[in-house]
Amino acid sequence: QVKLVESGGGLVQDGGSLRLSCTASGLTFNNYVLAWFRQAPGKEREFVAAISRSGGTTDYVDSLKGRFTISRDNAQNTVYLQMNSLKPEDTADYFCAADLTSGFLSSRRSARTYEYWGQGTQVTVSS
Repeated sequence: QVKLVESGGGLVQDGGSLRLSCTASGLTFNNYVLAWFRQAPGKEREFVAAISRSGGTTDYVDSLKGRFTISRDNAQNTVYLQMNSLKPEDTADYFCAADLTSGFLSSRRSARTYEYWGQGTQVTVSS
C-alpha cells in the first residue's frame, strides 16, 4: 500500500535550477529515512542525498555538496531535492526511496537499504 510519487523533473539549461518533490502515502512518514538516487543512461544507480527522520541530519555524495539540498516536510509527507547550478552530467532519472530504520545508518548510501521506491522523474540538463 506504500506509494512514493516524484514530481518536478523536466528540461533545464546548463546552470539552471530545479526542485524535485516526492510525496508518500501508506506509511508513517516520520518513521522513515528518505533518500534520492539517480540513474543516468547506461550508468549504475547512484546515491545523491539522504535525510534523517526528523530532518536534522543530511548526507550528500561528495561531488554534489554545495549544489544540491535535501529537505523534508513531515506534515506534508514530502521530501524535496533542490538542485542548483545544474550541469549536463546531472541528466538522469531521479528516484526517491524510503527506509524504515532506527537510526541514520552508514548504509544509507546503499540502494539495497531502501524498502520503497518511487517511479522516478526525468531530469534533462541541456548544454
